[in-house]
Amino acid sequence: MFTLLREKRLFGDAWWALFGQFGSALALLAGTRMLTEWVTPDMYGKVALLNGFVALGVSLFSYPFIGAGMRIVSECKNALERADLYTVVASLTVCSTAMAITFLMLGGAAYGYFTDSDIRLFALASLLLAVTVRRELGIQLLIGERKQRGASFWQTSDSILRPVLALVLVWYFGGRAEWVLSGYILASLSANTLWGFVQRLQIAKPEPQTQTGKGRDFRSEVWLYALPLIPMEVIFWLNGLGDRYVIGYFMTAADVGLYAATYTIINEAFNRSAMVLLRTFQPAYFQTVAKNQSREGFVLLWAWIGGIVALGVGGVAVLLMTKDWLADLLLAKAYHSAVLLMPAIAIGSALHALGTVVAQPLLANKRPQAVLKGRICGAVIAAISIPLLVKYDGLAGAALANPLYFGVEALVLALLAKPWRAISPKASSSEDSRCDVRLRRINLTKILIKS
Repeated sequence: MFTLLREKRLFGDAWWALFGQFGSALALLAGTRMLTEWVTPDMYGKVALLNGFVALGVSLFSYPFIGAGMRIVSECKNALERADLYTVVASLTVCSTAMAITFLMLGGAAYGYFTDSDIRLFALASLLLAVTVRRELGIQLLIGERKQRGASFWQTSDSILRPVLALVLVWYFGGRAEWVLSGYILASLSANTLWGFVQRLQIAKPEPQTQTGKGRDFRSEVWLYALPLIPMEVIFWLNGLGDRYVIGYFMTAADVGLYAATYTIINEAFNRSAMVLLRTFQPAYFQTVAKNQSREGFVLLWAWIGGIVALGVGGVAVLLMTKDWLADLLLAKAYHSAVLLMPAIAIGSALHALGTVVAQPLLANKRPQAVLKGRICGAVIAAISIPLLVKYDGLAGAALANPLYFGVEALVLALLAKPWRAISPKASSSEDSRCDVRLRRINLTKILIKS
């Protein structure tokens, strides 16, 4: 197995993925610690709720196209095809992001009309949405090409600049939500400008090639892959961030701040660690499936699953022994009452990471519709459990809901993906043929519409 990992360049990918995630995680934890010193739980809760809207815009309107581009890029045969794919993904992402900003501003205007809220906060959230989408587009496409070094530097610089610039503005102008958001915007704008320029310098001019026949219809392929991801990303957002809006409804913005700060620290610790494995294994795994290398793909997948299980078990065990010390280290004193929430949040985060990995055979074989079924099951449990538990148990109920709905989601995804079965070339070919049939149906529909 280690020979296979060396052949797939996974050790080098793992190093740069670890560098990016570790650096950004340290910046996030340090920034959260300092922000909780300068910003009250009530104000931190407002920032968390606005950040939730930004995350929804990225997940619903942009990430499905970015995720489709990341998957399809492994099938591109040359630089010309990659350039065509990037053009399609970028155009679809820009249009969908503009739509998301329009909805966010209209919602902010309506909310401000009925509650006398400051519309400028929603305008800042819209700007933050735009620069965040640009960051994700650049980073994820670099990962799809297995350019982990550039992706890590981009992510780490953004993660460091966000809390630094936010703290500078808060220190100078005061602990208000608009200054925190403005710091985030300036940070991402600076990182995007720098690394976008570096990326353009490093892109070699594609060599002239003779192409026979018509090029690939990337727009149809991206839409075909992205459409099932749209409701799936909404469900992912509801499972990951919806609980803070339920807390805000039943409780107060200060309670949202307590929960969001604690959830951010614990979830990000697990999420960043799992992301190292994701960025290491996913591009290589997608390539093995695209090339019908079933044995290599099976080995990579189970090395990935084993790493996630070890990470989850070890992380929860360490947290149970050190949660009080971590609270003192990573949270201001005003937030220490939420330390009892940490174990349940950690178990939920570990189960969520496991569910993401066991679902990879479905994504690799272009079956996001099946992944959607598992996400829906988790969302149904979340929609039932979160309001009930928050209503009767407060913040503790919100934390206890995490392992419940993420556990159900992971179980259903495992049953659908069956990661214990090796992918055969025949099965992969049948998936490709079904994909071709769906593409022909889309093209036929276009012809009928034009006629």
